[in-house]
Amino acid sequence: MDHSYRNAQGQNGQGGGSKYRGRGGRGGFTGTQYVQPEPEPLKLRDESAAAKIYAFIDDLFFLAKINEICRKLNIKVEFVKSEQDIMSRVEQNGDQKPALIIFDLNNNSIKPLSLISKLKSKLKKQTNIIGFLSHVQGDLKMKAQEAGCDMVLPRSAFSQNLPSLLRRHAADEEEDI
Repeated sequence: MDHSYRNAQGQNGQGGGSKYRGRGGRGGFTGTQYVQPEPEPLKLRDESAAAKIYAFIDDLFFLAKINEICRKLNIKVEFVKSEQDIMSRVEQNGDQKPALIIFDLNNNSIKPLSLISKLKSKLKKQTNIIGFLSHVQGDLKMKAQEAGCDMVLPRSAFSQNLPSLLRRHAADEEEDI
């Protein structure tokens, strides 16, 4: 009997080639993860100009993430805590309406659904409202869309698309000037 095949595998099936290559003799998936390229920063803007993007977010993870992305893209975002904060800032800016308002729909310090409907009735179609939530909260997603959210995303999709969302709304702001 010819045992020359053992030479390729080494002693006791180790060494040389691999004894098993995965399911059905095919190699396992060894691909690399696609990494999105960093978006190009917007041109520097006047620091005293009013922000056109507001966020109702208490989650420190998303606060830090948004701040970091805004720093890289030269975008100004203001974090607001209450209905009075956003209304006073909208009234201060006069004719300039916010381009985007971001809501964490799990924010316990405000009632996001009632605030979304108030803001949508006041700001009309000039302002986009985006909410994010856990992917298992289907009922809350439907309620947010009924209240006036233009887009409701799971946390993972929001996090992944955040640079392009911020850039798109900040770029719309530059075209208005």
